[in-house]
Amino acid sequence: MVAPSFTAAAREVLAKKKNLRLVATGALQTSPTDRAWAMRTVAGGLLVQSADMTMIAARDARVVTKRQPTAAELAAMDFGWRVVKHVKSNAIVFCSGTHTTAIGAGQMSRVDAVKLARMKAEMPLAGSVVASDAFFPFRDNIDVLAEAGAVAVIQPGGSVRDEEVIDACDEHGLAMIFTGMRHFRH
Repeated sequence: MVAPSFTAAAREVLAKKKNLRLVATGALQTSPTDRAWAMRTVAGGLLVQSADMTMIAARDARVVTKRQPTAAELAAMDFGWRVVKHVKSNAIVFCSGTHTTAIGAGQMSRVDAVKLARMKAEMPLAGSVVASDAFFPFRDNIDVLAEAGAVAVIQPGGSVRDEEVIDACDEHGLAMIFTGMRHFRH
C-alpha cells in the first residue's frame, strides 16, 4: 500500500493483513511550484521530465497578430489551453466558449492533427478558437483551421517560421496569442 503517510492507528489495523507492505511517499505535491516529475517507460529505458504543472492565462499572453482577441475569445482560449494540456501531443483543440467542439491528437504531423479535429467535429467550427499544445511549424495549419471557421488561436510560439504563421493569421483575420510555454504530453 502506498500513501503519503500512515497513522499509528492505520499501521495497527494494516499489520493484521498478510503480505502487505507499506510505502510512505512523504507529502504529495500541493502547489504548482513544487517540483514534480512525469515518468514514462520507453523501449530500453525510462523518460523522466518535469511535470507540466504551470498555466498562463490568455490575457497574460502576448498578442502577435494585427487583430486583438475579443473578451469572449480570450475566455474560450483559457478553456482551450486547459483542455489541450491533457491531450496527447500533437494536440489541437477547437472550442467555443467552454465547450470542446473538436480534438485532434497523437499525430506525427500538426497539420494532420488539425485535419483530424476538423474531420471528427460533431459541431460546427465556425467562430471557434483553437488551442495548440506546441508551436505551428508551417502556415498550412493556419490555412486549414481558418477554412474550418476558427477565429482565434492560442499557442506557445517559438517556431523558426513564426512570422509566416502570424502573416497567415493576419491574412485570414484571425487573432493569435503566444503563451511562451508549451504543453507536450507523450
